[in-house]
Amino acid sequence: MRRYNVFLAVVAATLIAGGCSQQKTNATKVLDAVETSLADIKDDAARYAPEGLKSVQAQLDRLQASLKNKDYDDVIAGTPALNKAVDSLRAAVESGREHARAAAATAKNEWQSLSVEVPKLVESIQARVDELSKKKHLPMGVSKDEFEGAKTSLASMKSMWAEASDEFKSGKQVQAAEKAKTVKGMGEELREQLKIKA
Repeated sequence: MRRYNVFLAVVAATLIAGGCSQQKTNATKVLDAVETSLADIKDDAARYAPEGLKSVQAQLDRLQASLKNKDYDDVIAGTPALNKAVDSLRAAVESGREHARAAAATAKNEWQSLSVEVPKLVESIQARVDELSKKKHLPMGVSKDEFEGAKTSLASMKSMWAEASDEFKSGKQVQAAEKAKTVKGMGEELREQLKIKA
């Protein structure tokens, strides 16, 4: 009888161990599948949906901790919600990508006019600065300090325009257009300040 009880205990332990082993395999498999799915969009998610990626990563980290702690039921129970979160993240990435494409197209159109307007504006301000530099007296309404400030602003405009041009060439149309609009705004202020006729 005693031997029989020992035999039953060994069989029960083997079954439990087998069950745990199967649970571990299942939990590992489902979590690996989610990780693979997330890996496919991770780089784009970091660019187009960083907040969504943080949330999904936090859920994944929690389930990975559960797997490490041998809480396989928690992993298997939590995976469907994580899968949904990954699907939502994928949709957010696609939406972000579309938005970025549209913004780039708009910026490209803006750049076409800015790339003509801004150099002309810089040229007219430079010509005015050169003209006033040769005069003994500045025109009424333009102080010496303002004139010096205008020369500094003109140098900033040229530098910023060069940066914008480089960004546009490297494919950063949105950043380039935004910077170009800033340069244009600075130029319009300087034109008024230096009494340049439009």
